[in-house]
Amino acid sequence: MSESVVLDVEVNSPIERVWHALTDSATLSKWMLFKTNDFLPVVGHTFQFRDAPGWDGSVDCEVLEVDAPHRLAYRWATAGQGGVPHTTVVTWTLSATAQGITRLHLEQRGFRSDAKQELAGAKYGWRSMLEQLQQLLSEA
Repeated sequence: MSESVVLDVEVNSPIERVWHALTDSATLSKWMLFKTNDFLPVVGHTFQFRDAPGWDGSVDCEVLEVDAPHRLAYRWATAGQGGVPHTTVVTWTLSATAQGITRLHLEQRGFRSDAKQELAGAKYGWRSMLEQLQQLLSEA
């Protein structure tokens, strides 16, 4: 049985701005842990997240779904702990409220049940990155 990270936040920003922050390579580098990426919001596009402070690895990804500005999914593959490769799927779901707030749902699914360190790291990392995203979108 696999495990998931599920986080929900409300962002005080229009859905189009939030979508841009999730799908623009330069903007991703401003709020994600990884400072380098070659992301394009095109199904089938393979890309990497690289240059995370304190980590010399990379994340190999492939875009699986793009439904602007409501849904984005990509495969997320790392070397994993102990050299055991680990592949999950990250899915972002966005919905707008009448008040101009965007509800952002993040799910990273497919963690092996024995991958406790990866799961804990993902929870911590996504919480931190979502805080950075909210801060970035509140600045403009």
